[in-house]
Amino acid sequence: MTGGPRRGDRTRLTHTGRGGTRHHGVVNPPIYQASTVTFPDVATLKEAMRTPDRFVTYGRRGTPTTFALQDAIAALEGAGSTLLVPSGLAAITVALLASVGPGDHLLVVDSAYAPARTFCDTTLKQLGVEVTYYDPHIGAGIDGLFRRNTRAVFLESPGSITFEVQDVPAIAAVARARGAVSLIDNTWATPLFFKPLLLGVDVSIQAVTKYIGGHADLMMGAITASEPMLSKLRHWVYSMGLCAGPQDMYLALRGIRTLSARLAQHQQTAMQLATWLSQRPEVERVLYPPLPSDPGHRLWKSDFTGGSGLFGVLLKPFADNAVAAFIDGLELFGIGYSWGGFESLIVPQDPRQIRTAVPWQASGPLVRIHAGLEDPDDLRADLEAGLARLKKS
Repeated sequence: MTGGPRRGDRTRLTHTGRGGTRHHGVVNPPIYQASTVTFPDVATLKEAMRTPDRFVTYGRRGTPTTFALQDAIAALEGAGSTLLVPSGLAAITVALLASVGPGDHLLVVDSAYAPARTFCDTTLKQLGVEVTYYDPHIGAGIDGLFRRNTRAVFLESPGSITFEVQDVPAIAAVARARGAVSLIDNTWATPLFFKPLLLGVDVSIQAVTKYIGGHADLMMGAITASEPMLSKLRHWVYSMGLCAGPQDMYLALRGIRTLSARLAQHQQTAMQLATWLSQRPEVERVLYPPLPSDPGHRLWKSDFTGGSGLFGVLLKPFADNAVAAFIDGLELFGIGYSWGGFESLIVPQDPRQIRTAVPWQASGPLVRIHAGLEDPDDLRADLEAGLARLKKS
């Protein structure tokens, strides 16, 4: 969909990247299993190589399946163009590599995804990049952490374990004024509910694995940006030989078509469960920005148009064996990492292991819940039985 009136997100999710008549009228672009691509003559080959991101030149550089998904994600972001890589972590790491180099300084939010921190503390350190972790609530005060060699700021709002909401527009404005690149992990909200590029952020990153895929059956990451950052990102993606698999791209295209319907249900169920849990005597606090009682609610309401199904539950002080009894006996919640699929999940978390700028201070244990697409009353009954086990153990 190009030109004409600006249509709503749900319309763009349904129509963008379908290819019109290019696939004989088939609604879904087919899976292109391709490595070698041949050309009728040298002139055509040379023309294609001048813009390899739009022409099919080699399987690793993209196929019509690739371009369809890239177009759909970029349309949802509201700006820029999208590159696809094999995982969400790959999207984060290649975006950071495109933003900093030896001798540079990088600012990273203290609530960032743990594997992203590991990459910063190991690979980037080996490459001579110095990393400073900052308080998620710092806002425009991040200006005080900038150095002459600060080249990038990495955000994640809200954090996927402790759910602090950052003042994204303020931080992006400081980064831009300082000549630094701002990057954000936007997996929790997806660009359906939060559009960072329209708020001044330079690079938007998603784990397509999660809500866009939506069915717990693919691995992929997406990086969306505009020029001149887009060319830097493309160079790193191409030079490192990164590409998503054709089957995964097809599954992600299938998933993105129903993203708005699924996220609405995830959000509705999460709000019901979060509200109920916040009133339980076993619970100290629920970490979910859409809740009016959440410390990040004001910022969330200002910048976001919705919330996802992922939230945290900070329990009152209970022993580890009691928490295990609570979780182990659940019938509808799988015990596992990741999230964004149709299924409900629960996993214990210990933020103390990964926080350095602002120590995590809580007297009780933390569990993270992903509200799936099951009946909310059934999920609540399952959790209620679990809380009964928690108190008995």
